[in-house]
Parts: sequence; C-alpha cells; structure tokens
Amino acid sequence: MIELYYAATPNGLKVRLFLEEAGLSYRIRPVSLSRGEQFEPQFQAIAPNNRIPAIVDHEPAGGGAPLALMESGAILWYLADKTGRFVPGDARGRAEVLQWLFWQMAGLGPMAGQAGYFRVYAPQPVPFAIERYTRETRRLYGVLDRQLAGREFIAGDYSVADMACYPWIVPHAGHGQALDSFPQLKRWFAALGRRPAVRRVYRGVEDVYARAGPAVAPAGASRTPRAAAGE
Repeated sequence: MIELYYAATPNGLKVRLFLEEAGLSYRIRPVSLSRGEQFEPQFQAIAPNNRIPAIVDHEPAGGGAPLALMESGAILWYLADKTGRFVPGDARGRAEVLQWLFWQMAGLGPMAGQAGYFRVYAPQPVPFAIERYTRETRRLYGVLDRQLAGREFIAGDYSVADMACYPWIVPHAGHGQALDSFPQLKRWFAALGRRPAVRRVYRGVEDVYARAGPAVAPAGASRTPRAAAGE
C-alpha cells in the first residue's frame, strides 16, 4: 500500500497518474495547502521541503521499514524502478526518459508555474514578470512540440516523461499559450487526455488557473499563490 500525500496541483497529479496507470494500491492523504497543512510537523517529517506530493511506501523495494519520499520526479522514478513500468529497460532508453523528466522538473514546471502565478494570482500586475515567464513558457512548449514531431510519445514508449509533462500542459490557457500554435504538442495532449487512467485522475479536477483575480482559485483548488505554482 502506498500513501499519497496530495493536492490536485500539477505536481500532485503526475504521481497520481502513475499510480492509476500502474494499477497500484494507494490511499490519498489530502493536504490542504490553503490551511497550511504542508507546514505541520507530521507532514514535514515525511516531506522536509514542505511541498506536495510525498509518498510513504509500506512495501518498499528491497523490503524493510516504510519508505517516505518527497519530490514528484524522484517519486516517479522510484515507482518506475520498483514496478518496472513506464521506463525502458536499456541504458540508452532510460537516459532518454530521464533527461525529459529532469527537463520537466527543472524547466517546464517552474517556468509555467511562474507564468500562471503572475498572469492569474499575483495581487497586482507585474508586466515584466508576465512577459518574461510567458515568453519562456512559450519557448518550452516549442521544445516539446519539436520533440514530439514524428513521435507518439516524448521518449519512445509512453513513460514517466509523459506523465510528468501532461499536468503542466493542462493549464495552458493560464500560461498564456494556445495549443493551436504547437500542433505536435496538441496531438499528443489530446491522445493522453483519452487514456482511461488520465480520465479517472482528472475527473472533477478544476484548472487551477481557470479564474483570474488575486488569490482566487476554482472550487476545490487551493486558494494560495503557492498552490497556483503547482507546489
């Protein structure tokens, strides 16, 4: 059994996507970001960086005591290694998936999160920040669009790279991006949206950037700027 400490941000959703795709047994432990539950000592003992998602694996790879793990990218890689699912077995294929997972963690997520924050949640407009992060997010969408040319998925077969990136494309409107400008990305995005596991995970989940205004979020989403950044 895996306990998933979770809120429906892009980073939380990517781990839930893996659990659903792999058919693993898990229990959601909701973490209310708006109430500051990520700063409570019980959660900090599991996730010292005070961010969701985090997991506790009660049947860890290799056995032994339950394993607590934070950071969505590390969680995805751990689960892929443990199950042998959604990551290639050969060294070259694994490297390809790993680089795109790191690309999402280091580039797409942080830049898109900042674009969404300054475009939707900031208490007052900051034109330089809006222009900077929207432009950089557009560049990153273009990188992914080019990578998907002639490919069904980001790095060969469907993998943790796709699961990591998809939740950061869902709120594209809040990022100031039109998918029509990225035809390969749009095709990939539509195909993933038809997957049964993706539909299950996103059932009832609102776009965290769907409504504009300072510190305003859709019903069921956190109402803090931190949540808007997908943490």
